[in-house]
Amino acid sequence: MSEKKHKIFITRAIPRAGIDILKDVCRIDVYPENQGIPRRQLKEKVADAEGLLCLLTDSIDREIIDNASRLKVISNFAVGYNNIDVDYAAQKGIWVTNTPGVLTDDTADFCWTLIMAVTRRLVEGDRMVRSGGFKGWAPMFMLGQNLREKTLGIVGAGRIGAAVAERSRGWNMRILYFDRNRNEYLENELGAEKADLERLLGESDLVSLHVPLTDDTRHIIDRKALQRMKSSAYLINTARGPLVDEAALVTALRESWIAGAGLDVFENEPEVAPGLSELENVILAPHLGSATVETRNEMARLAARNLLVALEGKKPPFPVNSVAQ
Repeated sequence: MSEKKHKIFITRAIPRAGIDILKDVCRIDVYPENQGIPRRQLKEKVADAEGLLCLLTDSIDREIIDNASRLKVISNFAVGYNNIDVDYAAQKGIWVTNTPGVLTDDTADFCWTLIMAVTRRLVEGDRMVRSGGFKGWAPMFMLGQNLREKTLGIVGAGRIGAAVAERSRGWNMRILYFDRNRNEYLENELGAEKADLERLLGESDLVSLHVPLTDDTRHIIDRKALQRMKSSAYLINTARGPLVDEAALVTALRESWIAGAGLDVFENEPEVAPGLSELENVILAPHLGSATVETRNEMARLAARNLLVALEGKKPPFPVNSVAQ
């Protein structure tokens, strides 16, 4: 067995599949609690670590990076990396990596889980049955909306957005997408049409968010955007919580500007905006988009491989910054 020469810190327990890759060559320290690590402890733990495996909920900013003098790589257990000061890490010669691709299908599947559940009022109905409120079938009882030949608006036509659009085939839906770049695959295969955001919001029956979180996309769905949507439309967010102004969404749902929403992420996760949890026309999921055994195992493997390769002084498989070698 080779000497365990690299010290790494992992901010939360990850699947065994990732630990097994690291255990023979690294000294592993894992934060044992099933909640976010306090900032003070994070600073202490990274002080002598060469590798950091962190979550999207961990803020790895300049202060943390400056406190990690031996750090060579920050491996994010996520596709997104807005929790890390990527440019500053590069200045310090630290690789930042992510786990792309592997969670595309599960996230797209879960997006459709939310779509089906909110349009057919499944969670609302479940609560009614459990509370004893179901008194029998009636012709006008709990009517939802069907999806056949409706318009699906995809905000961000990357891997996950495209996968969500592909899954609309069975409903023969019209596809509008908003993106900086053309997606010729969607246009050729699904007849999708590129549109500006204002038009997409105004014409779509379902608006599904799949853009990364940047300064430009923060609150891309704000009060004005919600007012542009149809009163019969639904908003779905499986991307990043701060894409949506949750306070404005509460008003929109309460005053029926839109019909409903399905959220897997939140603006100030794990907290939700006051009033949101009291509404019947919104489904609130606890960040389950990639939550399958298969996907989380593969994310752990990718995060571990990113760590090991970078610690060997090589370019990791999935870098999100560039470090001089």
